[in-house]
Amino acid sequence: MNAPIAVIVDISRSKEHADRVALQRTVERALAKADEHVAARQPFVPTVGDEFQAVFADLPAALLASLLVRLELPAGVDCRFGLGFGEVREIGTGLRVPLQDGPGWWAARAAIDRARAHEYARLHELRTWFAVGGTHADAPDEALVNAYLLGRDHLVGTMSDRGRRLLLGKLSGWTQRELAEREGVSDSAVSQTVRAQGVLAVFEGQRLMTEVLG
Repeated sequence: MNAPIAVIVDISRSKEHADRVALQRTVERALAKADEHVAARQPFVPTVGDEFQAVFADLPAALLASLLVRLELPAGVDCRFGLGFGEVREIGTGLRVPLQDGPGWWAARAAIDRARAHEYARLHELRTWFAVGGTHADAPDEALVNAYLLGRDHLVGTMSDRGRRLLLGKLSGWTQRELAEREGVSDSAVSQTVRAQGVLAVFEGQRLMTEVLG
């Protein structure tokens, strides 16, 4: 899989937030945290309105980055992600990053439109979608990736604040003892939350997708 992953991000239901400036800053901080943990060809940058864009070398990195961003966001704030596999071409010079187009970006746009449509229809917890741009014999299987995302996003969307913090901690390499100390609870309480809220399932799913797609 030689093509990069273009990523378009927008803020879910941004018009419902009274303080648009504070909302933008909150999302920017979450994106910056993800950039610290996942190497990107092009880190997240704001574009227009409530959108941001990034480019990752491969799909596992883009999947992890999108997950980390959601976990870094506080309750009541969320983002959608369109992940596009395909060629990314530089066509000019922008203020912060090169101007780009190509099948990867077209696929990312189609993917985020699909994620938005699902969110407002029956799949209320879905925030991430994947699409392939152009013809690639070695492209990841769209159905496989999106089946994973349907399950992942549902679990993340129904987790408690603690569950999200524990998942973020596990993805950051913290031990169970460290997680318990940070939460001010016992090891057994951490284990109970991890099992009951699907934290371990999402953690292992990311690991397996990295093995399969890496």
